[in-house]
Amino acid sequence: MNRNRRCVRLDWLWAAAMAWAGVLLPASALAQNTATETTLNVSTSGRPGHTLASVAVTVTDEYGLPATGAVNILEGDRILASAALSNGGQAMAAFSLPGGEHALTAVYPGDATHLGSSSPVVEAEASASTTPGFQVSLAPVSPSSFPMVLTPGQSGTAEVTVTPVNNAALTSPMFVTLSCSGLPNQSSCTFTPESIEILSDTPTSCASGSPASSCPPISSMLLQTQAGSTLGPRTSIARGNGLTWAILLPGVLGFGGFAWRTRRRRWLSRISLLLMLALITTLGTAGCSPLYRYYQHGPGTTPATPAGTYQITVTAQSSNGVTAISNSTTMVLTVQ
Repeated sequence: MNRNRRCVRLDWLWAAAMAWAGVLLPASALAQNTATETTLNVSTSGRPGHTLASVAVTVTDEYGLPATGAVNILEGDRILASAALSNGGQAMAAFSLPGGEHALTAVYPGDATHLGSSSPVVEAEASASTTPGFQVSLAPVSPSSFPMVLTPGQSGTAEVTVTPVNNAALTSPMFVTLSCSGLPNQSSCTFTPESIEILSDTPTSCASGSPASSCPPISSMLLQTQAGSTLGPRTSIARGNGLTWAILLPGVLGFGGFAWRTRRRRWLSRISLLLMLALITTLGTAGCSPLYRYYQHGPGTTPATPAGTYQITVTAQSSNGVTAISNSTTMVLTVQ
């Protein structure tokens, strides 16, 4: 009987604790593992040598509220684009598609309070073309998933694959140059290599585990963020002060004595005063130099890459001197 009473009391205490937790804890701490639904809409339009696909994605939770984070647009296991969700749980992206049928899917990886979900497959048809071109796709390396999450000072790596399209029609090599835009302040991106060569026999696909020579060319993209410094201004005596006074003091005393001895000769007095003024002006100008400021105040503070979510555009461009081809895709960088 006593055991039953103790169990009842413990159950009551547990229920009361959970009730107080619901009052004191934020809703995000309690709403764990909320299911989500992802929808994908695709529209296509013709472009010289390729078809442009514009996608719109919406992600909501089981209560109809918008989710946060980013979504990836996939064809098979290739990431064609990655886009950040707005406050309304929507994202948009655009990328090129070679001629033929394509099966696209939007994948939401989830966040701290939402489960991941995938949209139904959407079929998209791209117009066939005989014009040589290329398609750009991304793959995360480190970290191993998109969105790429970094803290200031960290770096991330992604692979940029340039897949040739109709390259059998090439009569000369096609050189594709890579660049990126949309980066936050105090960050940079570099590509290795920055320029890719496409030949008429460059592979357009490869089986899993194939050597690099049997696959479309790949460039490694390095995203580097910057950590803020904690160095403050110096409070010690500047190193340049000793040299300054070593020049200034004897000069002032010498010119002062010369002026005193020649006080009856006005023209000599004026010359001495002008020379002393010139010396002081020269020393004052040197005191404003960057080296003087460094010795006096020390190195300035370095700002960190600001926190936030950024949609970065990776662009591939090529030109044969007459016409230019430009294709791009997007990825999401989150700086914590």
